[in-house]
Amino acid sequence: MDQNIEMATLAGGCFWCTEAIFLDLKGVKTVVSGYIGGKTPNPTYKEICTGTTGHAEAIQITYDPKEISYGELLEIYFATHDPTTLNRQGNDVGTQYRSEIFYHSKKQKEIANDYIDLLVQEKIFNSPIVTKLSPAVTFYPAEDYHQNYYNQNKTQSYCHYVITPKIEKLKKYYKAKLKN
Repeated sequence: MDQNIEMATLAGGCFWCTEAIFLDLKGVKTVVSGYIGGKTPNPTYKEICTGTTGHAEAIQITYDPKEISYGELLEIYFATHDPTTLNRQGNDVGTQYRSEIFYHSKKQKEIANDYIDLLVQEKIFNSPIVTKLSPAVTFYPAEDYHQNYYNQNKTQSYCHYVITPKIEKLKKYYKAKLKN
């Protein structure tokens, strides 16, 4: 990997939602939807949907820290999902929809811890933050049809009603961070 490129792995509910948000950010090179944090090697979507493999739906982001920092990625991550609901995002319920940051270095862990502490101190959320911090383990890319899902399925009802409002929020509050 290019020495100027870093990796972030974030679970924030449905990976279709998180992928769509991070794909359009300046400095983000790739976003891959997949599974992390479970016990089954090479899990399938059907397997993780049972909630028995222990995996989270997550995205793995490669980014240029000269263009967007890890802290900025976390800011957008916390602004575009609910870190206060255990094992759920909206109507998506199960351990696979948990809020979890999988850090790739001690520095990432410290930045994430500090950011969560700041959110708590500033009382940004009305309920306790349940986002877990865990060391990054093997990430399994999801099946091809999950990659770039939103951009290929914008008219599907889930995309229209769940993802499009998140994209609109991103455009409203983070316009300067978006690719042209």
